[in-house]
Amino acid sequence: MADRIDYGRMMHDAMRQLIARVLRGVAQDGLPGDHHFFVTFDTTHPDVGIADWLRERYPEEMTVVLQHWFDALEVRDDGFSVTLNFGDTPEPLSIPWDSLRTFVDPSVEFGLRFEAQEEDAADDDHDPEAEVLPASVPAPAPVAKDPPKGDAEVVQLDKFRK
Repeated sequence: MADRIDYGRMMHDAMRQLIARVLRGVAQDGLPGDHHFFVTFDTTHPDVGIADWLRERYPEEMTVVLQHWFDALEVRDDGFSVTLNFGDTPEPLSIPWDSLRTFVDPSVEFGLRFEAQEEDAADDDHDPEAEVLPASVPAPAPVAKDPPKGDAEVVQLDKFRK
């Protein structure tokens, strides 16, 4: 049994389950209203499945938009897959949940950011942290390559209320 509760990992799991639930609904019923999503993911993740030319063009991270044209959206326990159009060329993508960096729905000013910190081989205290993006975020914010290590930060949700 661990000597502490891993809130960071549990928060990440809950946020990924929320995104999975949203995408399952979209796969079944389509996008409602003006909803659309910016999804940024780490292209260096070993389980990301994208064409070689996309990996060359986006060697670290890639942002895709689920809005007007997408096909074959499938949500799995380990991630999701979708076919998107790149210059009149349909390309299948497979995106594991662990590779997500941001998920934003600008139509309702909603966003989530997943920040991963390098794990110390000897010290397991540097788990990924998650945060809710401010309501004013119109698109995914870039994620620092080497986020600063340190104490956890408490996010106060009151500042996001209108």
